[in-house]
Amino acid sequence: MSMHGADSRTSIPRRVVGGLQQPLPPLALTGQRRHQPPQSTRTGRHAVVRDRVGRRLYAIDGIRLLAALMVAMHHYAGTNRVDQPGNAIWDRPVSDVMPTVFRFASYGWIGVEIFFVISGFVICMSCWGRTPRQFFVSRVMRLYPAYWFAVLFTTAVLVAVPGVWERLHPREVLLNLTMLQSGSGVANVDGVYWTLWSELRFYLLFLLVVATGLTYRKVVVFCCVWGAAAMLAPVSEFPLLELVANPEGAWYFIAGLALYLMHRFGQDLLLWGILAMAWLMGQVELGQRIDEVEHVSGWRGSVLIFTVFLLAMVAIALGATDRIRWKWLVTAGALTYPLYLTHYAAGTTMISRLRDTMDPRLLVVVVLAGFLVLSWLVHRFVERPVAGMVKRGLETSFARMRNARA
Repeated sequence: MSMHGADSRTSIPRRVVGGLQQPLPPLALTGQRRHQPPQSTRTGRHAVVRDRVGRRLYAIDGIRLLAALMVAMHHYAGTNRVDQPGNAIWDRPVSDVMPTVFRFASYGWIGVEIFFVISGFVICMSCWGRTPRQFFVSRVMRLYPAYWFAVLFTTAVLVAVPGVWERLHPREVLLNLTMLQSGSGVANVDGVYWTLWSELRFYLLFLLVVATGLTYRKVVVFCCVWGAAAMLAPVSEFPLLELVANPEGAWYFIAGLALYLMHRFGQDLLLWGILAMAWLMGQVELGQRIDEVEHVSGWRGSVLIFTVFLLAMVAIALGATDRIRWKWLVTAGALTYPLYLTHYAAGTTMISRLRDTMDPRLLVVVVLAGFLVLSWLVHRFVERPVAGMVKRGLETSFARMRNARA
């Protein structure tokens, strides 16, 4: 989840034979001498690791929802904005309204970094064995239906209840529907959409690796090259390199990629080294974000939370959570993306109108519960049917392109 990540299952490559889909041979058999996995996967653990690869990782679904709730709590009761006197949401510092909640919620922004790591993991997982066309179709049908709803829903709320957030011009709202507004210097309808710009740049970079066929070696090289570019970008004074390398988010995605390689092929010193480098670079970025953006939490606490999360992801990657198979976690994971997209601007607007009607802690719970219900409705009645139509339409378009070329 990414916040909106792919399905937490490994995609099994398939081919069409006589109109029926048939599983392809394991990728390790293709170019075996040239792209062998680490030695650990060719020992007695090979069968164990391969057996684990095809299973759904329910624990990741749970962590996704936890991260989304962390971000929502932060926006409602833990940001520097809501802790200012006379703020438009609570009208007084939230640390005075509910000091204990504020102390915990002030660290909720780390949920975004957690999303980025999960996104690196599940994108690599879902793309293994897929073609660039399949990767493109899966991303469009996963990202856009809920996003289109969120843009229109949030705009409607801000029009109906003015005074909390500035309303964009209609042409800017329409451009937001492309998800490319950040590249055009146009504001987001909702501030949380900034993470989608980071995700899109990751997808475009990773598409280059997908186009050549994913292997252990190629993903490791990609991590190393991208990491080097991300380190050089801030001092290069080259805007295009900074745009492509995405130094603010790169190391979180790289951590997710390394963790998936651990999951698929088993651990080795090189992967641990990449993960350690990602942690070291990540803790620097956490401190910079606190100093430049958040201003409400401490570096030590932030690094501790991030470290605990990474250790949890290591446990997932190495199979320690394989026994967790609670079906409700699938629904929890499905709620994450719609919740993230809809909760902020609309939710804080609702709080500003209802803040004098009930206890503030109860109000936060009620608003969160309301957006969880809305997220389920979006998943059930928007994402599912619209994603199906988008998938069929894109597959028809690509088939027409192939026929025209033939």
